[in-house]
Amino acid sequence: MRPILVSACLLGLSTRYDGAAKRSEAVFEFLRDRGLVPVPVCPEQLAGLPTPRPRTFFALGSGAEVLDGPGQVVNEQGTVVNGPFLKGAAETLKVARIAGCREALLKERSPSCGAHQVYRGEEIVPGQGIAAALLERNGIRVFSEEEL
Repeated sequence: MRPILVSACLLGLSTRYDGAAKRSEAVFEFLRDRGLVPVPVCPEQLAGLPTPRPRTFFALGSGAEVLDGPGQVVNEQGTVVNGPFLKGAAETLKVARIAGCREALLKERSPSCGAHQVYRGEEIVPGQGIAAALLERNGIRVFSEEEL
């Protein structure tokens, strides 16, 4: 059985910024049908951020730009939170390496986990979350629940 990193909220854990879960039966079916072992992660909790926590979104760029320096992720109070999000991404990569994960099934549009889309303000734009971008840069294939 092969391990796969999975956004904890998709597995029914109450890890989202609002304290909710986004349990997905399609995710469970995907895992079951392929004999995959989920390794649940929430980059924001791994960074030490509380749950619930203020909603966050990109003010500049997306995950790749935050990794490279010029991007900016802010919370709804306008505070720049690049530091914790970078820490959470690094911790998520550590978990993936420890567990031997080669792929990650992540929550679309999350500032950490978005595989193909994120929020810039209130607008949905192409881009990856910070953890998703870091995982891909390190050879881990990233996809979202919307691709199942």
